[in-house]
Amino acid sequence: MIISASRRTDIPAYYSDWFFNRIKEKYVLVRNPMNIRQVSKISLSREVCDGIVFWTKNPLPMMSRLDEISEYPYYFQFTLNAYDNDIEKRLPSKSDVLIPAFIKLADMIGKERVIWRYDPILFNKKYTPDYHIKYFEMLVQRLCGYTEKCTVSFLDNYRSINKNMKILNVSDISDSEKYDLIGRMAQTAKRYGIYIETCAEAADFTNLGVGKASCIDAERLGKIGGVRLKSQKDKNQRKECGCTESIDIGTYNTCRNGCMYCYANHSDKLICSNVKRYNAMSELLCGEVGTDDIVIERSVKSLRECQTSFFGK
Repeated sequence: MIISASRRTDIPAYYSDWFFNRIKEKYVLVRNPMNIRQVSKISLSREVCDGIVFWTKNPLPMMSRLDEISEYPYYFQFTLNAYDNDIEKRLPSKSDVLIPAFIKLADMIGKERVIWRYDPILFNKKYTPDYHIKYFEMLVQRLCGYTEKCTVSFLDNYRSINKNMKILNVSDISDSEKYDLIGRMAQTAKRYGIYIETCAEAADFTNLGVGKASCIDAERLGKIGGVRLKSQKDKNQRKECGCTESIDIGTYNTCRNGCMYCYANHSDKLICSNVKRYNAMSELLCGEVGTDDIVIERSVKSLRECQTSFFGK
């Protein structure tokens, strides 16, 4: 079993104390977002947990405590875009805080365990293809030597973000322009020793040397942990998604980064309500188990492949 922490919220930035408490207790409770009265109890025991994938825009709050998860294979998906605070409202300074955090994290755990994400790529009068190329290269220059890979994707048209996209006057570009942009980004990254993969894109960019990403990557976690993990596509994700099956322990409408393109937040009012219910000692990320809740222990198992040699060793 692989834990995703989390596509739904920024656990490292805002909920690291809760996360480390759950690691200590070796289990976590997660509400079913489609049936909020149904709660899964998920073991975090090392015997069944093969690794953890963190998704974040700011890992600083948890970096001083990484020794507490040293027995777990893990890596970070670190999103670092070239947007100003008109798009990413509440992030710290990229130049002064987030880029140095990226570099420090890579120095601490190794560049193979810090995956850079430049996504989603969106366009309007300010954020043109030329803008993205210019500032992407500036980021590449700062991050080279501290990551191997950059994952990119174009903005998806989620219903929950339509209002925000209208406010920003977001427009589209043609498929050929997207193809040209990915090619230029790939060439730029390659000059600095970084390769690019796309996240959940239907278009094929392989003749540009750009493959399809597995953001939840069993092979990467296996290499980190020194084992071979069975890999099975996550059927709960989009058809184009290359991720290995995982269990997400996050909660929607709890991220405070304020990114205008975020599909996981539906309203500031709901976020504020959920954040007020946060308790680092709770079994659930935000809130407590109620009398009407049904808690079911989820059956999980390790993906490790155990091989016996010819000599029985």
